[in-house]
Amino acid sequence: MAEQLSLPTVHLDVLYWKPGWIQGDQGAFRERLAAAVAGERWVCDGNFPDSGDLHFARADLIVWVDQPRLLCLWRSIWRVITTGDRRRADLPEGCPETFDPWLWRYIWNWDRVTRSQVDAALSRYAAVTPIVRLRSDREIAAWLASLV
Repeated sequence: MAEQLSLPTVHLDVLYWKPGWIQGDQGAFRERLAAAVAGERWVCDGNFPDSGDLHFARADLIVWVDQPRLLCLWRSIWRVITTGDRRRADLPEGCPETFDPWLWRYIWNWDRVTRSQVDAALSRYAAVTPIVRLRSDREIAAWLASLV
């Protein structure tokens, strides 16, 4: 989406995590995020509901890719298998794709734990911001095609 619109991308994971998947300092993360979304236009990748006052509140549009948990879990596993040592732009330096039970629990428990936190942050910080919810690859492709 950012590439299609020629906009900078803000990857929340890149701003938060330290090498080795060590949790970053919340204050430093918030400072980096505030600076990253200070511009007029950007695309933000990630949710981090605790910082919704910074990124959700400044968004003109929320695009929620809301795909089934088994698909998300499978794709996480597939990325580990196929990515190898290549670094992805949405991952922090020193944080490679690995077989990660913590991440898989996070994905598996998304609906039970994180979804309500994101919904609450959106209600609080972006109550009047339009939300586009995309539930399938076909919906994603059609929506991206509509941007041109």
